[in-house]
Amino acid sequence: QVQLVESGGGLVQAGDSLRLSCAASGRTASIYAMGWFRQAPGKERNLVARINWSDADTSYADSVKGRFTISKDNAKSTVYLEMNTLKPEDTAVYYCAADDPRNGVGFDYWGRGTQVTVSS
Repeated sequence: QVQLVESGGGLVQAGDSLRLSCAASGRTASIYAMGWFRQAPGKERNLVARINWSDADTSYADSVKGRFTISKDNAKSTVYLEMNTLKPEDTAVYYCAADDPRNGVGFDYWGRGTQVTVSS
């Protein structure tokens, strides 16, 4: 099993920056990729960014390209999401997730989330 704990959320003003962290523990050797998702009240959960654990290949949702950057620190088993030029529409609960392909298609492990609120 893999445990994921997010941190770094908070209340900021539009245009500000924020960095989220996701600390992974347990059987982290099984992880192929990690991702950040977000979900606002009444809206669907969307994939924001993904990073491969081995080669650091990344991908981003169109809505955050050029503003958000996903990165990782192998020594700390931690994934980060640097969020710049934040907008009110970025307000959501942000979840960290891990993908173990042996469990099939999709992400398998999830953190409890961290709230990001961006005021106008």
